[in-house]
Order: sequence, then C-alpha cells, then structure tokens
Amino acid sequence: MTAGLDRLRGATPPKRHNARTIAALTGNPGCTRRAVLDAAGVDKPQLAQRIGFPGSFGQSRFALARGNGFEAMLKADDCALLREVLAGCLGLDASGAYDDLGEDADDTLTARHGRTRELLAESAGAALIDHPLLTLDVAGQRVFLEPDLIAFQAGGRLHVVEIKSFAIVDGQADSPKVSAAAVQAAVYVLALRRLLEELGHDPALVSHDVVLVCTENFSLQPVAVVLDVRKQLSTLRRQLTRLASVSSLAAELPESVSFDVALAPADLITALGHVEARYAPECLSTCELAVYCRHEAAGSTAALGRPVRDALGGVDTVAEALALAAGTATPTEEQAEAAALLQAAARLRAEIL
Repeated sequence: MTAGLDRLRGATPPKRHNARTIAALTGNPGCTRRAVLDAAGVDKPQLAQRIGFPGSFGQSRFALARGNGFEAMLKADDCALLREVLAGCLGLDASGAYDDLGEDADDTLTARHGRTRELLAESAGAALIDHPLLTLDVAGQRVFLEPDLIAFQAGGRLHVVEIKSFAIVDGQADSPKVSAAAVQAAVYVLALRRLLEELGHDPALVSHDVVLVCTENFSLQPVAVVLDVRKQLSTLRRQLTRLASVSSLAAELPESVSFDVALAPADLITALGHVEARYAPECLSTCELAVYCRHEAAGSTAALGRPVRDALGGVDTVAEALALAAGTATPTEEQAEAAALLQAAARLRAEIL
C-alpha cells in the first residue's frame, strides 16, 4: 500500500478482502469512490455505520446453516456424493484420490497455502482437493482465498467447484445468485491460474468452465451445472488493474481528506464528497456504502438506474429532465438528443392519458 492510501485509512488497520468482496468489485467498475476506499482498505461497513447509513448485508443464520449442512453432506465419506455429481458433469474418475488440506485445525494460512502449492506442483496430484488455499494480490494486499473444491478432470485440466445451497428449480435458478456465484468462482480461477504460472505450469490448464453444485428443486439432492466465466475473468482483471493504479487518484485528493472512522460523522461525509461516486440501484446488493450513496444521489437521474442515466447523458437531475420534457428549459448541445427523447416520451404519455 502506498503512503497516500494509508493516510486515507487513518489509524485503522486495513480491511482484508475475501472472494466475496473481490467479486463485488466487478459490480460497479466505474465508481471511483469504491475503488479508492477498497484500495485503501477502508472498513466500509464501519464507515457506513459511523455516518448513520448502515447497510443490511450478510446471510441469515438459517441460510448459513443450510449451506453448511449441504456442503457437509456432499463431502461426507471422502466426497462420495460429490464424486457422483462430478462424474456425471465432468466425467471425473470417481475412484480418484481425495486430499483434504483443511484437516489440521492448527495449520496457519501460510502453511496451508504452501501445502496447496506442493500438491498442485505434482504432475499427478489428487483428483479432488478440498480446502485448498490460494492467494491473490489486491491493491498491494495479499488476500487468502479458499475455494470449496478443486477437481482434476481426466485430461489434466483443473476445474473450480463452487457449492451453493440455493435451488435450481426445473432447470432454472435465480439469475442474480448464479451471476454472483460465477463472479466469485472467477476470482478462484484467476488465483489458481496465477499460482500455476508461479509454479512454471501453463495457466490455461485451469479451465474457464467452473462447476456450480446446487440443490435441485425443493430437496437437498445435488445437481451440477457448468458455467463459462471468461466474461467475469475479463472484468475482474480490469478492475484489479484499476485498483492497483488507484494511488494516483488518492494523490490528487487534498491532504485533509481522511476516512478514519474515528473522525466525526460530518468530517467523514465531507471527505466522501471529495471522491466521485457512480451510484446505481444495483449497488444496494453489492456495496456497504450504497445506502449513503443513494441518499446523496436523491433527485439525480443516476438514482433511477443505469439505463436511465445512460439514455439521458448530460442530464444530471430529475428536475432538469422534467423541464426539458416540458419544453420549459433550453437544452445544451450535449443535451439535445436526450431532450428530444424526453419530449417525445412526454407527448406519448399525454396522448395515452
């Protein structure tokens, strides 16, 4: 971390990333505020709480208990049930070896990462690797990541296996949940590829096809589907590159700007005003600071969603959009196209009513 980013965070230790927080970075890659806060390791939940706009994040204890129970059932008896599912999905040899790297509870993260490296360095490793530990550099931080499973397919390709307890009903699943699982799995694929590259192996040995294992219909019966995460990998690489270069953005901020949660709420809100946000309603499910950003964006076209903001380029507020639609405001050159669309929409609405 650069000195400038450390200064922004204040005396608070940096907030450590995990696979979920890294995956969330792809949700709104154009938001400078999030890029700066994440690169500096600012504790966004604590910051949101401090300024009076806490978000509601996290799974319920019932969902966590269901998820843990489902995973334990799949991995019981050396992954007997999971082997059957993967054999049907990947053609994995069900008799292959199984290696659980998380059996030693006293193992340090560094030691378990070392054992993961050793196992993956072998030309003929286990067919299933449970509790592997990977690393990824995020804005100067070394982040430890733990995929649910790594599976070796019979041709030497490695597949990341992601276990989720949400249901696939009649072949269909909740799209936002599948999308979130795909991005999280892409984080593991990227980390695994970089590890293989460090070991001198071809990173392409890690498949971009990941296996998502969910419950089927309304039972705990497992079902597996294959997801292509190439698009998510591309977005993830771009955002990580952007975070790595965000120190230049921090250097342009005034010396007085700090997100130290020990400061008064008014000072923190003033500091946030120095870093541009790109709020969209989707942020509410991916960013802990979204409730404040929504409050800040009240009355703006951005608060109505990205399609509206993009269609009304150059029109920043709802009041301005209404004035252009009514013809009571003169559009600038860059607003001319949006004004024509708004006036046409107003005529259509008047005719219908």
